[in-house]
Amino acid sequence: MKVVNFDETPSLVSQYMAELRSVNVQNDMLRFRRNLERIGEIMAYEISKTVAYKDVDIETPLAVAKCKEIGEDIVLATIFRAGIPFHKGFLDYFDHAQNAFVSAYRKYKEKENFDVFIEYIASPKLDGKTLIIADPMLATGASMELSYRALLTKGTPAKIHVASVIASKVAIDYIKKTFPEDKTTIWVGAIDDEINSHSYIVPGLGDAGDLAYGIKE
Repeated sequence: MKVVNFDETPSLVSQYMAELRSVNVQNDMLRFRRNLERIGEIMAYEISKTVAYKDVDIETPLAVAKCKEIGEDIVLATIFRAGIPFHKGFLDYFDHAQNAFVSAYRKYKEKENFDVFIEYIASPKLDGKTLIIADPMLATGASMELSYRALLTKGTPAKIHVASVIASKVAIDYIKKTFPEDKTTIWVGAIDDEINSHSYIVPGLGDAGDLAYGIKE
């Protein structure tokens, strides 16, 4: 399974990642959301280089031009709520894509133990399509896997792209074990070494949902 780590090649993603992590910048929710969008846009552009294209004849005011259009059916999926601005970055570039949404949340049994529950799913048919699942924080990989399993009730995609802003090494290994190796690619802005006892990524950036939309009760 291929893992594309943007942190290995400095780019604009590095600048946006620094701002997302910074406690001195995080109090600006608009900027935080926009930086998630920007990273989504850049990842979308890079993923666009991997999809198939078809030749088309396009009529201009003067003649017919030989052009190329995306030749795959793409479905953009995200996990509520932190995934919404990240998802928007992908949708800004793959603007003809269909969309899927999953609500996954942690339900704590004890202070440090939790189960992940899927409460809502809305998705088109996925058979033979290219599925891009965007979730900014990949801590354990459990929410991503359960969301993927829920999406499989809508069909089997031909290709899968797992996109995250920050992932832990534990989560990367988990995705490698639970997703189809021959048709999955992982795209990540950075991979951090640790998760703490609450399953938060360290150093990470905190709770992306709270930073994007305000602290939840």
